Amino acid sequence: MAYRSNKTGKVSKEVRYLNKDFSQIRNNLIEFSKQYYPNTYKDFNESSPGMMFIEMASYVGDVMSYYVDSQFKESLLGYSEELRTLYAMAQTFGYKPRLTAPSSVTLDVFQLVPAKAVVATAWQPDYDYALNIPAGARIQSSNGTTFRTIQDCNFKYNTIRSPRTTSIFERDANDSPTFYLLKKQVKAQSGDITNEDHTFGGAKKYSKIKLANEDIVEIISVTDSDNNKWYEVDSLAQDTVFDEVENTSDNDPSLSQHASDVPYLLKLKRVSRRFTTYRRPDGKTELRFGAGVSDSPDEEIIPNPDSVGSNLPDSPSKMLETFDPINFLKTGTYGQAPSNTTLTIQYSYGGGMNDNVPAEDITQIQGINYVINTTNLSATTLDTVKQSVAFSNPEASTGGLGAETPEELRENIKAYFQAQGRAVTKEDYIVRTYALPDKYGNIAKAYIVQDDQLSGNLANDYVITENDVGRKISQVAKRIPNPLGLNLYILGYNSNKQLSVVNEAVKENLKNYLTRYRPLTDAINIKNAYIINIGVNYKILTKPNYSHQEVLLKTSDIVSSYFNIDRWQINQPIILSDLAYEMAQVDGVSSVTNITIKNEDTYKVSEGYSGNAFDILGATENNIVYPSLDPSIFEIKYPLKDIVGSVEGSEQGGLY
Repeated sequence: MAYRSNKTGKVSKEVRYLNKDFSQIRNNLIEFSKQYYPNTYKDFNESSPGMMFIEMASYVGDVMSYYVDSQFKESLLGYSEELRTLYAMAQTFGYKPRLTAPSSVTLDVFQLVPAKAVVATAWQPDYDYALNIPAGARIQSSNGTTFRTIQDCNFKYNTIRSPRTTSIFERDANDSPTFYLLKKQVKAQSGDITNEDHTFGGAKKYSKIKLANEDIVEIISVTDSDNNKWYEVDSLAQDTVFDEVENTSDNDPSLSQHASDVPYLLKLKRVSRRFTTYRRPDGKTELRFGAGVSDSPDEEIIPNPDSVGSNLPDSPSKMLETFDPINFLKTGTYGQAPSNTTLTIQYSYGGGMNDNVPAEDITQIQGINYVINTTNLSATTLDTVKQSVAFSNPEASTGGLGAETPEELRENIKAYFQAQGRAVTKEDYIVRTYALPDKYGNIAKAYIVQDDQLSGNLANDYVITENDVGRKISQVAKRIPNPLGLNLYILGYNSNKQLSVVNEAVKENLKNYLTRYRPLTDAINIKNAYIINIGVNYKILTKPNYSHQEVLLKTSDIVSSYFNIDRWQINQPIILSDLAYEMAQVDGVSSVTNITIKNEDTYKVSEGYSGNAFDILGATENNIVYPSLDPSIFEIKYPLKDIVGSVEGSEQGGLY
């Protein structure tokens, strides 16, 4: 260790800062003493008083170094281990840690409806007695675990995403139906439900309340003494929420005609009564409120000369303000603070591994509500109908978990932060489109492309092509991309799971749903994709001693499976070599000699097809059938009719 001279000429002692653990600090102190105090202290025996002080100082240095390193490590998301720190980081990024995970299950729901005579000898279910069971019905398993439905179960509607099956349940002495049995399926999750009341005096900015129970799964509802509803939001600056209304003529005369397919309409609602939830490391949940003291809405800033200003003297200017591209809102209150009222908070809690129960175990109804128009209905029959409601789980419930581990928290926080809850890429829009809840309309296929338009100037738009003959100059319409416009093409299913165009009610709900996630600069045009109905003709060569008919049935099943609509997306080409390979794997097939895709007889509207004619031959290149330039999808609508196979023979003859 060397001496150093400072600017005053005095000799200073060199201090090493890289020694951080006990032994390094101890050895450094011994060396320091020998270097600078050689005649003051010489006894470095382990039992000497001087070594006692050196080792005590080393101990303190080691402990302090550990806590400095630990605090720094805890400040880094990738290395933090303490739940308290991870919870704080998570909620800084807007991610709500999982205190517990409920068990999920799909329940069969049953009810009876009386038979109604259409004519003297014809009967049908009287769907006027079909019940609407709102989400929140509570059903218990044999071990006492309570499950709560998280979807409405409306027996009045039969949709592809929420199908209804009907069967005769009871007949009279004349063999005429008296009651029909209706069946639907609904999703449910575990968790007990309770209510808590919290009373507030005068308005207090950013007030918070702590709920009594741990492991809260979901805040179901918050209402005050005046029956006003309070809404949970991601952040207090968010002043709009999704709200649903039943699709009736009273709520929307123009869209009510689609009520059978779209039972509910999705609306964006601006709210001042709102709150956020905060997950505490002790397993409890806080509700946090805003700072407003009145019902007045938050200040909305719209870019006009009065609110933005021109930066002239004495004029208000907000040119340096930042704006949220989702809400374009600047607020000084962040929602209303509860005052002189009592909030009733209903929530579910529980979850965990013990909530996973076996099949056919969730049957005991604990609480249920019914929504039905009782006009012109028999009270006695209606009571019978309500008493007939039953639940069952055909499969075991799964998914019950405890709180997130530190490792899970770190990964989930990073994933959430990258997503930002916004639709930016094409994949984001596709995922959000498919995430539209079923009750707002079914969307089977989605495809998104950048918008474009014709240049409008054909005079200067040419394409030059060259071949062996020479050069060819063709005049074409040039398309100009629109960087701020997106075209979202969608299709739905009909009741037979065949592709169909979606109605305006679905488009309106989807538009409102995407508003929350799209950047302000994005314009989305929601359009119907084109359905190209096709048929398949094929020829095969069979192996010896195989029945031609049996082989044909098997290969036709392979073709039908290949074109199963679940496997197809918009603008997906048909690769004939892949189809031929799958057909060739059928037992008894020696080779596939020909596959022809046709559209000449499979587009007529009068026969139930889409009406879209398509030049299959012109779109085929290198054994690949390409879709049209306009977003489209291939579909075999009637497999039994549109798939035709034949056997050209066998290697040594076959059996017929």
